[in-house]
Amino acid sequence: MKDLGIDEVLIYCVNDGAVMSAWAESQGVPEDSIVKLMGDPYGELTEKLEMELVHSGPKEVGLINRCKRFALYVVDGVVQIVRVAEREDDPAGDAFPDDTLAEAMMEAIKTFNKAKDEL
Repeated sequence: MKDLGIDEVLIYCVNDGAVMSAWAESQGVPEDSIVKLMGDPYGELTEKLEMELVHSGPKEVGLINRCKRFALYVVDGVVQIVRVAEREDDPAGDAFPDDTLAEAMMEAIKTFNKAKDEL
C-alpha cells in the first residue's frame, strides 16, 4: 500500500471505540500499523458522509443507525474515489462487497494515479 502513496487506512463503523479496539486486537492489527479501526458511536461521521443505511429492509429486522458498506480514497482531505457496495436487492452490501474490498480499491487507486500522471 505504501507504494501507492497510502499513508493511513481508516476502518470505522457505527460502534463505540472499545468494540473497535477489541476488533482490531482480534484481527491482529498492531498498534503501530497504518491500519486504524475507529468508532462512530453516534453516527455523526456516517451522517456527514451521507452514508447512512436508510433502506427499510435492515430497519424492519431491528438494525438501526447502520452505515453503508463503502470505501473512500482521500488525498489531502479531498475525496478522490467513492465506492459503495449496495444494490437494490442488497442495500447493506453484504452479498456483494467486492467494489469496497482492499484489492478493488488498490486497483482503483492505481488507475486514478496513472490517469493523474498522464495529465
